[in-house]
Amino acid sequence: MFRHIFAYRLKVLLRDKTMIFWTMIFPIALATFFNLAFGGLGESGSFNVIDVALVETQPNPQFMSVLDMMTAGETPLFALQKVTAPRGETLLADGHVAGIITVSESMSLKVNQSGIRQSILKVFLDRYAHTTRTAGRIAAEDPQVLMEMDFTPVVFTEERPVSHAEMDIKLSYFYALIAMACFYGSFFGMEEVNLIQANLSKRAARLNMAPLHKLKAFLYSSLASYSILIVEMMLLMAYLVLILKIDFGNQIGWVIFTIFVGSLTGISFGGFIASMVKGDENVKTGLLIGATMAGSFLAGMMFQNVKHLVQLKAPILQYLNPVNLLADAFYALYFFNTCKRYLINIAGLLVFAVVFAGSTYLVVRRRKYASV
Repeated sequence: MFRHIFAYRLKVLLRDKTMIFWTMIFPIALATFFNLAFGGLGESGSFNVIDVALVETQPNPQFMSVLDMMTAGETPLFALQKVTAPRGETLLADGHVAGIITVSESMSLKVNQSGIRQSILKVFLDRYAHTTRTAGRIAAEDPQVLMEMDFTPVVFTEERPVSHAEMDIKLSYFYALIAMACFYGSFFGMEEVNLIQANLSKRAARLNMAPLHKLKAFLYSSLASYSILIVEMMLLMAYLVLILKIDFGNQIGWVIFTIFVGSLTGISFGGFIASMVKGDENVKTGLLIGATMAGSFLAGMMFQNVKHLVQLKAPILQYLNPVNLLADAFYALYFFNTCKRYLINIAGLLVFAVVFAGSTYLVVRRRKYASV
């Protein structure tokens, strides 16, 4: 009997084009749009060397030695062009340099616009001037103290990376997308519950009259739905990794396990809504879409800052939102060296799955009909 019901439900579900569109085609299309929109997001914050025109009106060996330090090494801060004053004005007007530094007894900076590069130049010159004045005052009071002082900046903090992976902002959007796709599997759960309620379909009425236990039929059908959803999620992952070249790190096995847990929670969520809400299929579908999209929004799928805002202003919401738990589980796998955060998220998802499935079972088991 299991084989018959399982195979029958597979055929029926695979022929449901609307269901396949929303649970597989739509997430793939959305992933494509995300990749087009966020393709260069991780590269936008890369630092470029600042081009500077240097006009030397008076010799200043001390300042020039500092500039040499700023232009040396594998990652120099400045790229200097030693030019005359008229040439410097031309380069600045044409946008080839961020500013003109004039070297004399007191340094001066000329820029023609505001920006990050210009701000860095100003901070650099201000700090040099402040250090020079401080050294001058100390030398006037006690030259011996100046000789013993070390003007090298002292760092009182130790940098310890919390992650073994490089930060990639766009990954947060794709994690939320995968979580949304798992919870779009709630349509499968809703369909399975609707098909065993005699007041909603003729098939359900026949099932309630048959000698087969309806909860067994529901379980067998749900396994078919779960199998299809898992295949769809694997196709989505293959598309993300092989076609869009999204890097999910070296823990792909745990990523797949997380998808299994998320898909289970998604289907049980659909069954929970279908069993609890009184109304036709359109009402339940609207609630599922609204709840899933609201959860995805709070998980940062539309705006990443929303996720951080929730963590700061209403941290309890991140644990009451199963979509966020799933997205954050992927995030924890990729970025963190410890598994504590990941396990908390997985435990939360399993609790939701048990609550959803248990509530659905209690409601469906007790539902009786005056006539079929």
